[in-house]
Amino acid sequence: MTAVPRLSSGAVSRPIPVCLSIAGSDSGGGAGIQADLKAFARAGVHGTTAITAITAQNTVGVTGVEAVSPAMIVAQARAVIEDIGVDAVKIGMLGSVATAEAVAQALDLLPAGTPIVVDPVMVAESGARLLESDAQAALVELIVARATVVTPNLPEARVLAGDDRLDGEDLARAVRALGPDAVVVTGGHREQAVDVLFDGEDVLEIAGDRYPDGAAHGSGCTHSATLAARLALGDNLPSAAREAKRVASEAVRDGLRGIGRGAGPVDVLGIGQRHGGAAVRL
Repeated sequence: MTAVPRLSSGAVSRPIPVCLSIAGSDSGGGAGIQADLKAFARAGVHGTTAITAITAQNTVGVTGVEAVSPAMIVAQARAVIEDIGVDAVKIGMLGSVATAEAVAQALDLLPAGTPIVVDPVMVAESGARLLESDAQAALVELIVARATVVTPNLPEARVLAGDDRLDGEDLARAVRALGPDAVVVTGGHREQAVDVLFDGEDVLEIAGDRYPDGAAHGSGCTHSATLAARLALGDNLPSAAREAKRVASEAVRDGLRGIGRGAGPVDVLGIGQRHGGAAVRL
């Protein structure tokens, strides 16, 4: 992989924090880049993007995926970093080894110490696989290992750990052993809706309510994007993780079940309430 000169954004004055989402596009507007930008706006930061893939997707399923060229992924990140600057990064769908390598090059452009939040997207809410089978090692070695915090759900964490029996603290420790500074195993797929944060020293359990009648498409993206935004705003990791849990849970609770025929999108901006709740009713 060709070395890329690091860019400095130290001279850039930013009155508003900036977050960069490196992720795929969801044409249905529920997850991916679209969910990240909504979560950034909710948190009060400026959102920028480097799109890794374009998906033909709705609430029922994914019907097509087209990868963005590696050179274009790096070019998008470079354009943002060298002019606007970046205070935190959220990484979502990668898809392939080539994309993971390109994203690693893009991360090399960042000023040292920029928080990197990795949501290791493997499968869409509809069940469609979004990470090629041979790309998992690249995801771990090139991206997860350099993350400030990685935010897998229970199935993703077990795949990363290589053990489908682990849960809770043991699972978080196994994922952290892959190299990230910290891990938040999110609780949406656990028996109790409890997130488990492990930073190498302390274990923090973050409880929350479960909303089985809500709409959850985009909940993982919303969580990780909110976490990145809070780090950009200066929160410490426990505070950022608590806020990410709260915002993602409420977005599921208020989810737009009336949008589409499948799993409706989360509602992080309160759109449903602006329509008198009509958009969230079945």
